[in-house]
Amino acid sequence: MAVIHTPNRDRVGSFSSSAETAAGADDNDSLGRNAGKGDDNDHDIEKLRSPDDLDIIRDDDRENDSLLRSDGDSAAPSTSQTVTLPAPDGSFTTSLLWMIINTLATVGIVFTNKAIFSDPSLKLAQLTFASFHFFVTYLTLFTISLPRFGFFVPRRASIRDILPLSVAMSLNVILPNLSLAFSTVTFYQVARILLTPTVAAMNYVLYQSKLPKNAIIALVPACLGVGMVSYYDSLPAASGSNIKTTSSVGVMFAFLGIFASSLYTVWIASYHRKLQMSSMQLLFNQAPVSAFMLLYIIPFVDTFPVWSEVPVNRWIMILMSGGFASLINISQFYIIAQTGPVSSTVVGHVKTCTIVALGWITSGRGVGDRSVLGVMVAIGGIIAYSIVMLQEKARAAIKK
Repeated sequence: MAVIHTPNRDRVGSFSSSAETAAGADDNDSLGRNAGKGDDNDHDIEKLRSPDDLDIIRDDDRENDSLLRSDGDSAAPSTSQTVTLPAPDGSFTTSLLWMIINTLATVGIVFTNKAIFSDPSLKLAQLTFASFHFFVTYLTLFTISLPRFGFFVPRRASIRDILPLSVAMSLNVILPNLSLAFSTVTFYQVARILLTPTVAAMNYVLYQSKLPKNAIIALVPACLGVGMVSYYDSLPAASGSNIKTTSSVGVMFAFLGIFASSLYTVWIASYHRKLQMSSMQLLFNQAPVSAFMLLYIIPFVDTFPVWSEVPVNRWIMILMSGGFASLINISQFYIIAQTGPVSSTVVGHVKTCTIVALGWITSGRGVGDRSVLGVMVAIGGIIAYSIVMLQEKARAAIKK
């Protein structure tokens, strides 16, 4: 997945390398911020971090990315010293265009990465691929942070501060990519739905944050649906069948990836507060550290192909994957600046449904396949959850 603070979930995402997570996402929005002041239940709701961070950067960044240092130093600006950067000129057409670009890039990166990993010679070079994506992400962020573009104001953090988060980010990218390599696209994307209940569980254990009762009820079918897909998608295909299935290794990496992504989602929220940085500023510091850190591990872990024998079309796909990652990161800025949490959530679900549908078409399965019920139940549950959380957020805003 590239690297964005997807991600949603795919929620592609914050990391774009495979998602979507970007889909990041998507990925997946700002339903959980710590800024609220209401009754205890409202406060708990706002403390929750949505896994859609993996696709859509939080609304908090609307404020954080708009802070300019008044004197150009590297210290965190105080409230009295900040000025607001104007949001990019926007209209409905422009916003819609960037949402379409983000959706297409997220879908493109998932299927491009899947095609790359289908090559046995590249499937076990995961750390090299992740390092390449981190480099592309850093280059993209460096470019758009230049005064000429001014997407955000870069700030530096010490390697000591950022190293633990960079390790977590690397696992957040590598494990889901391994899941994609050994799974069908449909299973990979549906399994990412479990990010939401996993993040909610972690928030409850670590911060005693609670979800509304209706949100918990909505997550039950989402989890059951993922379980159904996991079972039916991993069953061996009939002899002579062209149906693609998920291996037990793919299932294992999927759940390890969900745990790593959920931990990263919860953890990064504390780094926002600790370092007083926006998602783009954090990612600007994380990406190069992760890239160079992996260079020391790659020789001992990756199995390299004979580079001269890698087909030209694979090299083109690798470059396309990097290009999609850049588009995801750039489009995030416009989506954050010009749309609200409802639009971000809708974009995240559109990406999930699109990836699942295309994955189903390419898997060779028929409409009557038993796992289709699991897909519908899982997606229906997560959409119901999003509706409940948006309603709760609106209710909390009215009380303020």
